[in-house]
Amino acid sequence: MQRVSNRMARDLGLTGPQRLVVRCIGKYPGIPASQLASILHLDRGTISSALNRLEERGLVERRADSIDGRRVTLGLTEDGRAVDRPTEHTIEATVEHLLGTTSKDDLAVTVRVLGALADALEQEADREA
Repeated sequence: MQRVSNRMARDLGLTGPQRLVVRCIGKYPGIPASQLASILHLDRGTISSALNRLEERGLVERRADSIDGRRVTLGLTEDGRAVDRPTEHTIEATVEHLLGTTSKDDLAVTVRVLGALADALEQEADREA
């Protein structure tokens, strides 16, 4: 996955995780950073760092919420919208292809196993050291 992400950075100018952030903001325009972090199962610091880099590159912008000015939401710039499209040879294209060619039974097993793994990791993370 890291090798594909590195190639994406070279070819597209975005790493896999950065592209995922852009794609999520494109799917959910106006999303707050905290909700984006929750969707991606990342901590706020990791999301903040990614957003800072994407904002510096002119792909993402932070906006004051029109209803609550204290709240900040995220949106894509024109350049961000230009890269927010399905693209071959990306991590998500590979995942979509695999999911599209996997049987429903295999997908059901995968969902159960990954769900159990996520639950186990969540319990471990919540365990006091």
